[in-house]
Amino acid sequence: MTTPPPPGHVTRILQRSAAGDRAALDEIFPLVYQELRRLARRQLAGQPAGRTLTTTVLIHEAYLRLVDQREARFEDRAHFYAYAARVMRTVLVDAARARGARKRGGDRTPVELDERHLSVDAQADLILAVDQALGRLAAEDERLARLVECRFFGGMTDEDVAQALGVTDRTVRRDWIKARTWLFAQLGQPPPSS
Repeated sequence: MTTPPPPGHVTRILQRSAAGDRAALDEIFPLVYQELRRLARRQLAGQPAGRTLTTTVLIHEAYLRLVDQREARFEDRAHFYAYAARVMRTVLVDAARARGARKRGGDRTPVELDERHLSVDAQADLILAVDQALGRLAAEDERLARLVECRFFGGMTDEDVAQALGVTDRTVRRDWIKARTWLFAQLGQPPPSS
């Protein structure tokens, strides 16, 4: 296991990237790989053997999409991981679509909507439904939509989300309750009791 980079090192490399240094993103990948791997592993935990989307595939696909974003500017480590969460969301949604997910019908079953595991093979419908609902939420409240991306698709902590969004931890916790309640309503589910 590699040791984490010294504090501020990732941010300095990201700032070089923002200044136009394209090689900086190549330099950052080995430094953030373990954290991206942890996030990807968390998202794919519980999938059956033989799944089509592995942790390594998710990390590499997300990274390829990250470096392909010419206009992306990362202020610091937290913003990078928030953007990585958004990219992982698109990778998961694309994988769910590729699985030929059918539209949700009247036979809805209750789902747990939290930042736990996303099994693309088993929950393609849920991933697509959450993605569509997030599009509607973004039209109403962009910050809440970004929070859901960070928590649900990126598995980020309250502290990391707060830093990425420029708000307090308390605001993140309050907004998470609001966002979950809104999403449950959109998905036709009763809100969580907690």
